[in-house]
Amino acid sequence: MADAPTVKTDARRHHDPALRGFASDNYAGAHPEVLAALALANGGHQVAYGEDEYTDHLQRLMHSHFGSTAEAFPVFNGTGANVTALQALTDRWGAVICAESAHINVDEGGAPERMGGLKLLTVPTEDGKLTPELIDRQAWGWEDEHRAMPQVVSITQNTELGTVYTPGEIRAIVEHAHERGMKVHLDGARIANAAASLDVPMRTFTNAVGVDVLSFGGTKNGMLFGEAVIVLNPDAVSHMKHLRKMSMQLASKMRFVSVQLEALLARDLWLRNARHSNSMAQRLAAGVRDVDGVEILHPVQANAVFARLPHDVSRRLQRRFRFYFWDEAAGDVRWMCSFDTSEDDVDSFVQALKEEMAH
Repeated sequence: MADAPTVKTDARRHHDPALRGFASDNYAGAHPEVLAALALANGGHQVAYGEDEYTDHLQRLMHSHFGSTAEAFPVFNGTGANVTALQALTDRWGAVICAESAHINVDEGGAPERMGGLKLLTVPTEDGKLTPELIDRQAWGWEDEHRAMPQVVSITQNTELGTVYTPGEIRAIVEHAHERGMKVHLDGARIANAAASLDVPMRTFTNAVGVDVLSFGGTKNGMLFGEAVIVLNPDAVSHMKHLRKMSMQLASKMRFVSVQLEALLARDLWLRNARHSNSMAQRLAAGVRDVDGVEILHPVQANAVFARLPHDVSRRLQRRFRFYFWDEAAGDVRWMCSFDTSEDDVDSFVQALKEEMAH
C-alpha cells in the first residue's frame, strides 16, 4: 500500500507586509493590543453565545462610554449590525430615511431591503449629511397605506464622504425625528474617527443627544473582526437578542468579539488609533492640496480624502498604490488612512502622485 501523501500544516505568509495602500481602513491588519487581548481570552472554556465573562464585562464598559442604559450586542460585521439594528427599530411596513450616499444604501448589496425587509427612502446630499429640512423630503405619508411608513432616520458618523456631524446637528435631527414619531439610528462604522475629529467623548453625539440605537464599528479601527449594536434607548427596540440570532449575527464564541471591543474601549486605544489615522489624512491632504490638477472635494475631517484628478493619472497611480475610484466617470477617488498608516506611507504616495501628474 502506497504511503499517504504528506500534508503540510505549517502556516506561511502569503503577502508582503511592506505593501501599503490607501484603498480602505479595512485593508489594515489587527492592532497588536487587540491580538494580545485575543490570546488573553483564549484557553479554557467559557459559556457560549454571550454568557461569558468577557461579554459581561463589556456591558459595564459600554456604560462608561454610553450611559447606564446602554446594552451592547456584539455581532460579526458592519452590515449585520446595521440590518439587525434597523429591524429592531421598524415594523414590517416601516421605512428608513437616509442619505443617498449612505452605506446602507450603496454598499450593503441591498441587505437592509432584501434581508431586513426594509424600504430605504433616500435623500441626495452635497456633503453626506442629513438635516431636518432634507429629512422632511421623505418624512410624510404615515397614514398612506400605499407608501412604506417612515419610522427611522439613519445617519452615519462620520459620513461616507468623510464629513463629521457636530453634536448640535445630530441633536437637531433627533429632536426633529422624535417630534414626528420616528427613531434615530447612527451608523458608527468610524465613530472613533468622528469623536477624535470633534475632540469629544462618543456619548456627546450619541446618547447625550437622544440617538436610539448605534452600530459601533471596530474593524476599521484595529479589530480583527466584529462590531456591536448598542441599544441606547431600551424603549425604542424589542426582542433585540432574537433579532440578532435570526439575522445570523449571534457568535457562539462571543468572547472573541467582546474581548476585542474591550481592548479598544477599556483604555484609549480606540482614540489613539482614530487620532492617528485622522492625522495621516490631514498630512495627505496637505501634501496634495497644492498639486496642480488635483482638487480636494470635501472637507477632510476624519481619515478620508476625496479628490478629483485626471483619470489616466489615477490609473497609473493605482499600479503603485491601491485605492478606489468613488465616481470613475467624474475622476473622483477616495484615499483612506488607517491606524497603521505611517508618515513615510503618506509621503511616498504624495511623491508618486506628483511624479504621475508630471508625467
